[in-house]
Amino acid sequence: MKTKKIFLFAAALSIQLSFAQFAKVVDKDGYVNIRKNADAKSNIVGKINSGEILYIFSEDANESWLNIDYNTEKEKPLTGYVHRSRVKFIESYDEIPSTEKNANKGVFMSGNIKVNIVSRPFDYSQHKKDFSSAKHGDNQQLEKYKGQEIWGTDGLIPKTYYESITVQIGNKTIQIPQKEIENLFNTDTAATHCYFDVNNDTLYITMNNSEGAGAYVALFIVEKGKYKGRVLALPF
Repeated sequence: MKTKKIFLFAAALSIQLSFAQFAKVVDKDGYVNIRKNADAKSNIVGKINSGEILYIFSEDANESWLNIDYNTEKEKPLTGYVHRSRVKFIESYDEIPSTEKNANKGVFMSGNIKVNIVSRPFDYSQHKKDFSSAKHGDNQQLEKYKGQEIWGTDGLIPKTYYESITVQIGNKTIQIPQKEIENLFNTDTAATHCYFDVNNDTLYITMNNSEGAGAYVALFIVEKGKYKGRVLALPF
């Protein structure tokens, strides 16, 4: 799974789950139909394969249909509706509790699983050469870091960054690649959670980071002891 940017507005599964969240398409047919309107008889405008990750957002916890806007790097944007019975919310999996959370570190442990997340203050002067910028109106704004789109700054200088994200499962150590975290800034360890899908041996690490208008969410996936990829989205 390569990095994806998705913008999805839909109904929440239940009042126990948070207001906005990630979900996975789970359909016995291997895909879910995207329909033009919130009706099983409505025209099909696209399909999303089972296992794909969506980001869901809605004020209504009782809607049966999820209004989506789905986009990947390889496919054109898809907008429409999917039935909520065809998705499983990441927060419905077993949560791995945190044993330590502060401004610079988050540790999550359960059984033989340990997740260690380290963030640090960002020294812009040391990395200024790695940024590219563009003028927006009267202001010059940062746009890319080492060639990747910047997340979390709204064009301003970053305050914090991820130094490392390490997963320990039994005697195996999985390091989230540096390229996957180096363009994610203004971290918020307090809004980080880990979930484990026992049946599919899959670990999900979710972040909700914010610096005013630069808010974003991220999901990292470790499947069967191997890093699978990340998903990034805007939570509005």
